[in-house]
Amino acid sequence: MTGLSRGVRLGVDVGQVRIGVSRSDPHGVLATPLVTLSREQNPSSDAVPTDLSEVAALVAEHEAVEVVVGLPVNLAGKHGPAAEHVKAYARQLAEVIAPVPVTLTDERMSTVVASRRLAERGVRGKRQRAVVDQAAAVEILQSWLDTQRRRTE
Repeated sequence: MTGLSRGVRLGVDVGQVRIGVSRSDPHGVLATPLVTLSREQNPSSDAVPTDLSEVAALVAEHEAVEVVVGLPVNLAGKHGPAAEHVKAYARQLAEVIAPVPVTLTDERMSTVVASRRLAERGVRGKRQRAVVDQAAAVEILQSWLDTQRRRTE
């Protein structure tokens, strides 16, 4: 038995144009693709952006106990502009879905790995672009789940 509390987790890959979302089983063993959402490009300052509302709706629908957001750390382990952008998104998401916690996790190479795995399965071009964000979200969440399990064994 792992120390990870029971419940569905959502994995989120935050991009400039799209958000990939994955989910785990209630036991925290396996991450699977869920959906790709479009980012609202010019949200008004007073309203919650549509993509944040959609993630919040997924949290409620799947009764998620936690949301794991991939933090794009560069290969040198530094936080560049992309990481700052994701941290701001995660802060906004945490406000919208409170009290459900939002956890940031290192997602170095998740999109690269996801693209490679899709290509190995023969998914290329437009078809790959349509699902790579979900696949990256799966990589992010699965890696986090595996790390949590290793910590408690």
